[in-house]
Amino acid sequence: MKKFSTVLVAVDFSDSSDNAFQMALSMAKSFSAKLLVLHVINEPVDLRGFYVPHISFERLEEEIEEGAKKMMESFCRKNLVDFENYDCLIVAGLPYEQIIGQAEEKSADLIVLGTHGRAGLDHVLFGSTAEKVVRKSSLPVLTVRLEES
Repeated sequence: MKKFSTVLVAVDFSDSSDNAFQMALSMAKSFSAKLLVLHVINEPVDLRGFYVPHISFERLEEEIEEGAKKMMESFCRKNLVDFENYDCLIVAGLPYEQIIGQAEEKSADLIVLGTHGRAGLDHVLFGSTAEKVVRKSSLPVLTVRLEES
């Protein structure tokens, strides 16, 4: 089996990404690998042409970024107490592009993603970040499906 020295896991703080994170953390521990925990702030729709009371578009972006940082700090504090070889990354952009780009830039050997298991119209309308990463990445991608209870 290939030895992974750097594992990137993308998290959106959902149950699905938490499940993928647990798998990535387990692999990082098994391989004594570095774990990169990535959260992508999806580029918000540009609302500058619309009236949005009480907040500017720039302030909205700042609020989203501040919220993401707080969530990431809390997530890492809760989930990485006994593991030190990690970095947390927060970037803005299209999720599948940023996941692939960050994995390549940080020399990851493996990308781990949770899948929501959407099907039918839901899948067609919203697409799948995991599917796009699997199709477009030159790196190995492990998808972890959330088990239904």
